[in-house]
Amino acid sequence: MIRTDALDQLPVRTAVPALERALDERGAAVLCAPPGTGKTTLVPLVLAGLTGGGPARRVLVAEPRRIAARAAARRMAWLLGERTGARVGFTVRGERAVGPDTVVEVVTTGVLLQRLQRDQELAGVDVVIIDECHERHLDADTAAAFLLDVRETIRPDLRLVAASATTDAEGWARLLGDAPVVEAHGVSHPVEVVWAPPAGTVRPPHGMRVDPALLTHVASVVRRALAERDGDVLCFLPGVGEIGRVAGQLAGVDAEVLQVHGRAPAAVQDAVLSGASGGRRVVLATSVAESSLTVPGVRVVVDSGLAREPRTDHARGLSALTTVRASRASGRQRAGRAGREAPGAVYRCWEQAEDGRLAAFPSPEIKVADLAAFALQAACWGDPDASGLALLDPPPAGALGAAHEVLAAVGAVDATGRATDRGVRMSRIGLHPRLARALLDGADEVGGRRAAEVVALLSEEPPREYGDDLAHALRTARRGGDGYAARWRQEVRRLSGSLGSSGAGDGGPDDVAVGLVAALAFPERVARARGEGAFLMASGTGAQLGDGSRLRSAGWLAVAVADRPAHAASARVRLAAVVDEATARLAAGHLLFSGEEVRWADGDVVARSVERLGAVELSVRALRAPAPELVRGALLEGLRREGPGLLRWTRDAGQLRERLAFLHRVLGQPWPDVSDGALLARADEWLEPELSRAGRRADLARIDAGQAVRRLLPWATGDAARLDELAPERIEVPSGSRVRVDYAGEQPVLAVKLQELFGLGETPRVAGVPVLVHLLSPAGRPAAVTADLASFWREGYRDVRAELRGRYPKHPWPEDPTTTEATRFTSARLRRD
Repeated sequence: MIRTDALDQLPVRTAVPALERALDERGAAVLCAPPGTGKTTLVPLVLAGLTGGGPARRVLVAEPRRIAARAAARRMAWLLGERTGARVGFTVRGERAVGPDTVVEVVTTGVLLQRLQRDQELAGVDVVIIDECHERHLDADTAAAFLLDVRETIRPDLRLVAASATTDAEGWARLLGDAPVVEAHGVSHPVEVVWAPPAGTVRPPHGMRVDPALLTHVASVVRRALAERDGDVLCFLPGVGEIGRVAGQLAGVDAEVLQVHGRAPAAVQDAVLSGASGGRRVVLATSVAESSLTVPGVRVVVDSGLAREPRTDHARGLSALTTVRASRASGRQRAGRAGREAPGAVYRCWEQAEDGRLAAFPSPEIKVADLAAFALQAACWGDPDASGLALLDPPPAGALGAAHEVLAAVGAVDATGRATDRGVRMSRIGLHPRLARALLDGADEVGGRRAAEVVALLSEEPPREYGDDLAHALRTARRGGDGYAARWRQEVRRLSGSLGSSGAGDGGPDDVAVGLVAALAFPERVARARGEGAFLMASGTGAQLGDGSRLRSAGWLAVAVADRPAHAASARVRLAAVVDEATARLAAGHLLFSGEEVRWADGDVVARSVERLGAVELSVRALRAPAPELVRGALLEGLRREGPGLLRWTRDAGQLRERLAFLHRVLGQPWPDVSDGALLARADEWLEPELSRAGRRADLARIDAGQAVRRLLPWATGDAARLDELAPERIEVPSGSRVRVDYAGEQPVLAVKLQELFGLGETPRVAGVPVLVHLLSPAGRPAAVTADLASFWREGYRDVRAELRGRYPKHPWPEDPTTTEATRFTSARLRRD
């Protein structure tokens, strides 16, 4: 029996007519409705014609998480008075409850992507709802782009709804072709904000680490909330580990403590979502409870202020979730959970002054996540660079380039970036391309079952209590009776089924098989020991084991999980398997290099015969007679790094370079550019044949740079002969002295004693540019600076004369310097002469 009373109470019902009109007229719409209004449960039923008397349609609802997909399907089935799998069903990875009468199917966005790759038309589907699109999960963004492509090309009749829990819908409306935005307003009760920052210092999160002091404080705030408020308490924490630690600190509270996250058993999830069973409850949840799930009975929210987002270090080949400060939008969503059914309160575990400094919204996954899976989806769709996909944010070029390198390395794409047959098969397994490669290639080496067992461990990291030894974790999972082991066994069955009859290898002992499969998944992370629990990965990143690790005696490791703490030189190994050199070579064969290596290192040419696996040197011996072209390349690299100063620059050579730089700046061509970059770009023209004869740093230091640079003078045009005319090395002044011109600055400088310029009416010029005259005292100290000598004689000389006359009385200081003969001597010497 349909629960009409419950359906009538859902606030979104008032927006349904407008939504139906928008879909009838435009075929697409954006639905904005706060959590708890029924957008996930009532709207699909209405659009399918199961309530409200509308036409019958088949509706597909895409949720970002498995827990949300299962919960939505169960809620809709309950509203219809049916069991899940009848007219409402769900499909998530490894679990399916769908029957012949199902017309509303709830799937994860990952399952939707798989459907689209197999059947672009989505035959039989009339409406697709992408729920919680504001969360900007990468799979949801990708699915929306594919659906828009389908609507534009082959299914203009396919109706699309982007459902968001916030009113920030303009971007989605534009993406859907200026689709109408339909808003539903929920029944929102006032929520009091209580600022509850820790009393002491709390270290900020980095990597996956959260300061235990903050978790202790959150637990104390939960106890405070239970004492000060009525109703159930919903506490937001960043991850499963933090939920477990806070749950441990809440032992003894007068309430049932429940844990909600993607790994929680279905029975626990059902208990949380079905409402209170008598006593008070404390629900510890990840951000899954922000908008994807409605938890009844909650009157109080305790917000730790933390969340988890994906991050990728492309330079080091490390990608993982990292702990971040939750955005202001997330804070509003979390607080709203306390006001769904009655007035409530939110306790925020940070200073009020910090709130305004938080990010406005969570980072879109496409901007921060590993894009290998996205790139493979795009390649299988026929758009390898994703340039034709309608995306709210384009993928960063660097991240997409790194993703294509990964796909090429595992054979998923060809040289043009198009998906290979192997790549298509990998995309349909429902794993990251690295893990799909490990499953397919590992099955041939160690057998399908064992490859599936190891890959299942890698696809969902085992609990920390399983340890950091992947082989030991495998044995623990096999005999385990905990929730993780149950999920692991289910995933093993799914992966084994995806292999079919392939994968007949046996691979020897478990430890060998585990290491090989892990190395196939992460070849850049095979690592050789450096001593004291330290390793060097093929990617060039250092890795460090924990003090008590049983892996410390290994010579080689395949690192499966690692993170790099802030400011740390090495990554911390979280999960790894022992391998040998042969296994490392097999798994990371594309990184193997063998040959002559001549490079500039530690300030000189290093010539070696080397065999290397990425950054790990396997064997090295000195080369006695390296190839001359390699030596020349190494010397050029040294010049690029350290500059032409490696050559022998005399004072005259340095001044020649400054004169040429001045002429190039003032006159341009044919006078050459002699900057460091320009000189290195034209090394063939001015450094030969000396460069090809050199073999090491000392040989560079013997090259006369001045003689070499003269080769760049414009000899062919005849202008070289005018060098001394246009930029003379010295200028003769009225006293007869030949004074050197300094061309190092923007304007040439002539530093000369003031008395040697008596009688000179105009400033000397070089290449038409007046020199900057530094007028010196008889002792050679600066007295004045001028670029206009005539003006100085008229206006500045009188004051300078007064000062110098008293300081140097033995020298001539005429009242009219323009009519006086220039001299280098004192008055007495002049009288004698």
